[in-house]
Amino acid sequence: MVTQEAALDDVWAWLGEIPDPEIPVISILDLGIVRELRWSGSGDERTLRVAVTPTYCGCPAIRTIERDIVRALTERGVARVALEVRLAPAWTTDWLTAEGREKLRAYGISPPGPRASDPSAPIDLGAFAAERATCPRCASSDVELISRFGSTPCKALYRCIACREPFDHFKSH
Repeated sequence: MVTQEAALDDVWAWLGEIPDPEIPVISILDLGIVRELRWSGSGDERTLRVAVTPTYCGCPAIRTIERDIVRALTERGVARVALEVRLAPAWTTDWLTAEGREKLRAYGISPPGPRASDPSAPIDLGAFAAERATCPRCASSDVELISRFGSTPCKALYRCIACREPFDHFKSH
Protein backbone atom coordinates (compact mmCIF):
# COMPACT_ATOMS: atom_id res chain seq x y z
CA MET A 1 0.00 0.00 0.00
CA VAL A 2 1.25 3.49 -0.89
CA THR A 3 1.63 5.86 2.04
CA GLN A 4 -0.17 9.19 2.05
CA GLU A 5 3.17 11.02 1.74
CA ALA A 6 4.18 8.97 -1.30
CA ALA A 7 0.78 9.59 -2.87
CA LEU A 8 1.18 13.32 -2.36
CA ASP A 9 4.61 13.16 -4.02
CA ASP A 10 2.88 11.56 -7.02
CA VAL A 11 0.20 14.26 -6.99
CA TRP A 12 2.83 17.02 -6.98
CA ALA A 13 4.45 15.33 -10.00
CA TRP A 14 1.12 15.10 -11.83
CA LEU A 15 0.38 18.77 -11.17
CA GLY A 16 3.83 19.62 -12.52
CA GLU A 17 2.64 18.35 -15.91
CA ILE A 18 -0.23 20.86 -16.14
CA PRO A 19 0.73 23.85 -18.30
CA ASP A 20 -0.33 27.38 -17.49
CA PRO A 21 -3.12 28.16 -20.01
CA GLU A 22 -1.69 31.59 -20.85
CA ILE A 23 1.99 30.61 -20.97
CA PRO A 24 2.01 26.89 -21.86
CA VAL A 25 5.79 26.46 -21.56
CA ILE A 26 5.58 26.70 -17.77
CA SER A 27 3.58 24.53 -15.41
CA ILE A 28 1.26 25.64 -12.67
CA LEU A 29 3.96 24.44 -10.26
CA ASP A 30 6.57 26.60 -12.03
CA LEU A 31 4.24 29.55 -11.38
CA GLY A 32 4.02 28.66 -7.70
CA ILE A 33 0.23 28.90 -7.61
CA VAL A 34 -0.36 25.48 -6.04
CA ARG A 35 0.01 26.24 -2.34
CA GLU A 36 -1.00 23.05 -0.55
CA LEU A 37 -2.08 19.45 -1.05
CA ARG A 38 -3.63 17.37 1.68
CA TRP A 39 -5.92 14.43 2.18
CA SER A 40 -9.00 14.70 4.38
CA GLY A 41 -11.69 12.25 5.40
CA SER A 42 -11.55 8.48 5.22
CA GLY A 43 -12.93 5.64 3.19
CA ASP A 44 -15.31 6.73 0.43
CA GLU A 45 -15.17 10.28 1.79
CA ARG A 46 -11.40 10.59 1.37
CA THR A 47 -10.84 13.84 -0.52
CA LEU A 48 -7.72 15.39 -1.98
CA ARG A 49 -7.75 19.10 -1.13
CA VAL A 50 -5.79 21.39 -3.46
CA ALA A 51 -5.20 25.02 -2.53
CA VAL A 52 -4.30 27.43 -5.33
CA THR A 53 -3.54 31.14 -5.35
CA PRO A 54 -4.16 32.90 -8.69
CA THR A 55 -1.50 35.26 -9.97
CA TYR A 56 -4.01 38.02 -9.31
CA CYS A 57 -7.60 37.91 -8.05
CA GLY A 58 -9.10 38.73 -11.46
CA CYS A 59 -7.01 36.21 -13.39
CA PRO A 60 -9.20 34.84 -16.21
CA ALA A 61 -7.16 31.63 -16.37
CA ILE A 62 -7.98 30.43 -12.84
CA ARG A 63 -11.16 28.57 -13.92
CA THR A 64 -9.23 26.78 -16.66
CA ILE A 65 -6.48 25.91 -14.17
CA GLU A 66 -9.05 24.53 -11.72
CA ARG A 67 -10.65 22.41 -14.47
CA ASP A 68 -7.23 21.12 -15.58
CA ILE A 69 -6.31 20.16 -12.00
CA VAL A 70 -9.53 18.23 -11.47
CA ARG A 71 -9.21 16.49 -14.84
CA ALA A 72 -5.56 15.52 -14.29
CA LEU A 73 -6.29 14.08 -10.86
CA THR A 74 -9.50 12.24 -11.73
CA GLU A 75 -7.85 10.72 -14.83
CA ARG A 76 -5.27 9.24 -12.45
CA GLY A 77 -7.87 7.76 -10.16
CA VAL A 78 -8.42 10.42 -7.50
CA ALA A 79 -12.15 10.08 -6.89
CA ARG A 80 -12.76 13.23 -4.87
CA VAL A 81 -11.00 16.56 -5.41
CA ALA A 82 -11.83 19.77 -3.56
CA LEU A 83 -10.28 23.01 -4.77
CA GLU A 84 -9.70 26.00 -2.55
CA VAL A 85 -8.81 29.38 -4.03
CA ARG A 86 -6.67 31.32 -1.56
CA LEU A 87 -6.36 35.04 -2.12
CA ALA A 88 -4.26 35.66 0.99
CA PRO A 89 -1.42 35.85 1.07
CA ALA A 90 -1.49 37.31 -2.41
CA TRP A 91 0.59 35.56 -5.06
CA THR A 92 4.01 37.05 -5.65
CA THR A 93 6.49 36.55 -8.46
CA ASP A 94 8.88 35.37 -5.75
CA TRP A 95 6.91 32.11 -5.90
CA LEU A 96 8.07 31.44 -9.49
CA THR A 97 10.60 28.63 -9.54
CA ALA A 98 14.09 29.13 -10.97
CA GLU A 99 13.20 26.57 -13.63
CA GLY A 100 10.04 28.53 -14.44
CA ARG A 101 12.01 31.76 -14.82
CA GLU A 102 14.39 30.06 -17.23
CA LYS A 103 11.49 28.58 -19.21
CA LEU A 104 9.99 32.08 -19.53
CA ARG A 105 13.31 33.46 -20.78
CA ALA A 106 13.73 30.63 -23.32
CA TYR A 107 10.16 31.25 -24.53
CA GLY A 108 10.91 34.93 -25.14
CA ILE A 109 9.36 36.44 -22.01
CA SER A 110 11.59 38.42 -19.70
CA PRO A 111 11.13 36.94 -16.21
CA PRO A 112 10.71 39.22 -13.21
CA GLY A 113 13.47 39.87 -10.76
CA PRO A 114 12.99 39.34 -7.04
CA ARG A 115 10.68 41.78 -5.30
CA ALA A 116 12.50 44.56 -3.54
CA SER A 117 9.70 45.33 -1.12
CA ASP A 118 7.95 43.57 1.72
CA PRO A 119 5.60 40.93 0.21
CA SER A 120 2.81 42.07 2.53
CA ALA A 121 3.06 45.69 1.34
CA PRO A 122 0.45 46.99 -1.12
CA ILE A 123 1.38 46.71 -4.78
CA ASP A 124 2.51 50.03 -6.25
CA LEU A 125 1.16 50.07 -9.80
CA GLY A 126 3.43 52.99 -10.66
CA ALA A 127 6.46 50.82 -9.91
CA PHE A 128 5.83 48.75 -13.04
CA ALA A 129 7.03 51.63 -15.20
CA ALA A 130 10.31 51.77 -13.30
CA GLU A 131 10.89 48.02 -13.36
CA ARG A 132 13.98 46.95 -15.27
CA ALA A 133 13.62 44.20 -17.80
CA THR A 134 16.29 42.32 -19.71
CA CYS A 135 15.81 41.25 -23.32
CA PRO A 136 15.20 37.48 -23.36
CA ARG A 137 16.70 37.24 -26.87
CA CYS A 138 20.02 39.09 -26.59
CA ALA A 139 20.26 39.67 -22.79
CA SER A 140 20.63 43.44 -23.22
CA SER A 141 19.33 45.64 -20.41
CA ASP A 142 19.06 48.56 -22.86
CA VAL A 143 15.28 48.31 -23.20
CA GLU A 144 12.29 50.64 -23.22
CA LEU A 145 8.78 50.24 -21.88
CA ILE A 146 6.20 50.41 -24.67
CA SER A 147 3.07 49.59 -22.65
CA ARG A 148 2.40 48.68 -19.03
CA PHE A 149 0.17 45.91 -20.36
CA GLY A 150 1.37 43.19 -22.71
CA SER A 151 -0.38 40.12 -24.06
CA THR A 152 -1.90 39.49 -20.61
CA PRO A 153 -2.46 41.87 -17.67
CA CYS A 154 0.40 40.27 -15.71
CA LYS A 155 2.93 41.24 -18.38
CA ALA A 156 4.27 44.55 -19.76
CA LEU A 157 5.41 45.15 -23.33
CA TYR A 158 9.02 46.23 -23.86
CA ARG A 159 11.33 46.73 -26.84
CA CYS A 160 15.03 46.00 -26.86
CA ILE A 161 17.11 48.91 -28.13
CA ALA A 162 20.04 46.61 -28.97
CA CYS A 163 18.26 44.01 -31.13
CA ARG A 164 15.05 46.03 -31.75
CA GLU A 165 12.81 43.08 -30.85
CA PRO A 166 9.65 43.58 -28.79
CA PHE A 167 9.07 41.25 -25.85
CA ASP A 168 6.78 40.66 -22.90
CA HIS A 169 8.12 41.12 -19.39
CA PHE A 170 6.42 39.28 -16.53
CA LYS A 171 5.70 42.00 -13.95
CA SER A 172 7.06 41.64 -10.44
CA HIS A 173 4.38 41.62 -7.80
